[in-house]
Parts: sequence; structure tokens; C-alpha cells
Amino acid sequence: MATNAKTRKAARYAVPVAVAGVAAATVAMVPAFANSGGPDLPKVTAQQLIEKIAASDVQQLSGSAKISTDLGLPKLASGFLGGSGVSGGSANPEDKIAQLANGSHTLRVAADGPDRQKLTFVDGKDEYSLIHNGADVWGYDSKANEVWHEKNPGAAAGKDEKKTAHRLGGASPQQLAQEVLKAAGPTTDVSVGETAQVAGRDSYQLVLKPKQGGTTVGSVKIAVDAKNGVPLRVQLLAAEGGKPIVDAGFTKVDFAKPSADTFAFTAPKGAKVTEGATEAGKDGHGKEFKGLDSFPGLDALTGGMGGKGGETKMLGEGWATIARIDTGAGKGLQDLEKSANDKDAPKQAKQFLDSLGGKVNGTFGEGRVFKTRLVNALITDDGKVYVGAVTKDALVQAADAAK
Repeated sequence: MATNAKTRKAARYAVPVAVAGVAAATVAMVPAFANSGGPDLPKVTAQQLIEKIAASDVQQLSGSAKISTDLGLPKLASGFLGGSGVSGGSANPEDKIAQLANGSHTLRVAADGPDRQKLTFVDGKDEYSLIHNGADVWGYDSKANEVWHEKNPGAAAGKDEKKTAHRLGGASPQQLAQEVLKAAGPTTDVSVGETAQVAGRDSYQLVLKPKQGGTTVGSVKIAVDAKNGVPLRVQLLAAEGGKPIVDAGFTKVDFAKPSADTFAFTAPKGAKVTEGATEAGKDGHGKEFKGLDSFPGLDALTGGMGGKGGETKMLGEGWATIARIDTGAGKGLQDLEKSANDKDAPKQAKQFLDSLGGKVNGTFGEGRVFKTRLVNALITDDGKVYVGAVTKDALVQAADAAK
């Protein structure tokens, strides 16, 4: 039964999580936009640049950054990309992190080692801040005057740094860059591109290009500080061309130690405070931030896709990897459409269904494709979901081969 439950959850969340996860992970890299003109720097090899990133131990910084995301998303219900529908109120981190999957956002960032980080979303006069200070993680929405708080004693003792970093949207720039490089493997061509000046700092550019066909990814470019090896900018480019899918990075950066009061936070008088699950106790009333694995409206949309399921299987490798999720429903597409078109179904469910692409056919039968510039998913009429950063044709071929 546990396996079935996990499979159903994967089927429900695979598409929006894969899409929104791109934006969240990129912001966690705390990267940077480049100024015009490339500096004249000593030549380095790709291996030397990778080693420079790995050797970087910078843990203190502050500055401003911007992230622009163009996933070519269909017109999904606003709740899927943040809004009042997310559990825990508008101060819950899930709400803001999900919004990074679309449009342009300005951020202020600060970090002082593994115990103190701050990320502030700037939207006109209104701000949202996500703060980690020792054992406390805070989210504050100034417009709504709402506060989200979670107590994390393990983080204060240095026992849960990775989990806390995830709750702030991801790990440090060094950690994420290393993960990207580690995940590249033999299916990736790694080279050094042109130099750049990023937020006033001389930088090298590490370029990762898939060797395989069938992927939607054209390349990933990581601008690396020439002096300290910190990743300053990340661009995710589409195989189909056009502007970057994700272009995120510093517009201003300072590697001096931020003042201690940068990370101090006290809930304003009159603010509504929601405690996270670790503080609220075992009665389940707390609203724990679990990252990008919970989106409103999807249960209603995929409620008919339960049943006795199979398992999630990874097909292929590298950039062309496809996740095959067996919902076990037997009539996944028909049930999904029936659920979404039910008169009692929420409006978001019908909007999501309408956002799916046209129907496709193959040896596998019939299905519909959810299409973005990065992540595509094929939902078949027999309850299978194929999802990955691959083209529609690659998904159909995978479904045919699995038949």
C-alpha cells in the first residue's frame, strides 16, 4: 500500500513539480546577470574551472539578483504558481517559490555561513522575506502582514543544514554548481566559453551541452567568479533557440560579511503567525514547508487516477531521461478528463486540462501532452505518465517502446 501511495503522489505532482523546480533550483544558485564586454583573463581548461568551483569556500555575501523565467507555460490556474490557495497562508514559502516558474523577479540575498541566510522578493513597495537564523526559519509577507515560522533545533547545531537550505529554495551556489557538474556525466560536453563581466566582476563561463538528441535543453552556461570561484550567473538555453528559459543572476554582489542584524527577525505587532509542523506538535495542524511537492487543485484533477498502481521507472540516461509513472488507474486520461469536467470540480482543474496540448497517438494508444519549453509530459489513456526535459516525439517513442 505504501508503494501505491507514493506512486499516486508522483503521478499527481510530476508535471508541476518538474516545471516549478527549475526556477526554485536556479534561484538557489544565487547567480548573476552579466554586463556588456568580456574581460581579458588567463586561459583555463574546463577541468581547471570545475576545480575552481569545487575549491571555492565563500560563505559570506550580500547583493541583488534578478531571475527571468520563460518556460512557455500554458495558462494554468494562478493557484498552481502561487497564490492564496497554498496551505499556510501567503507567508508560506511554497507560495513564493512556486511563483519563480514564471516572469521576472527581483531579489535581495544575504548569507553568512550555513546558519544564516536571507532571501527577499522585492515587488514594488511590497516585500516577502525568507530568513534562516540559527534554529529559526521565518517567512514574512509585508503586504498581508503574515508570518510563517518553523523551529529547527537541528539546524542550530549544524545537524540539518541541507534540509534548512532546501527550505530557503535550495543549497549554496557552490553546492548546486557541483551537483550540476556531477549530474552532467558522460552525456555532456563541458567546455569554457567566452569571458564575461558579471555584476562588475570578471568571470569565466562554463558551458554544458547535451551530447544526446531528443532533449529540450540546448545548453547550460554558468558564469564563475575569476577570483573566488563562486557561480555568479546561470543561463538555461532551449534547444529550439530563442531567449533563455531561465536567466538568473546577480546585478550587484559583495563578499563582505553581512551585519548580524540582517538576519534578525521579530514578528511585527498584529501580524498573523502560522507555525510550521515541527513547532505545532503531532496533531498535524502545523503547516510544514515541504518544498515544491504540494500544489492546490491537483488532487481534484487527478483524484480518479488512483487505484492499485505500479511504480515509477526511469528510462534512458542523462539529459534524455524520462520518468515513466504507472498510476495503475487503467483509464488515466479518461478519468482525468471526467474528473476535471465534473460540475463540482474546481475551476483550476478545468483550466489545467485545457492547458494540455492536443491528443497524440502511437502504438501505446492515445494520450495528451503537457508542453513547456523545458519539461514535457505525456499522459496516456491507460494511466501512464511519461515526463522529462525531452521533446514530444521522444515521449511518444518512449511510450511506444514500453508497450
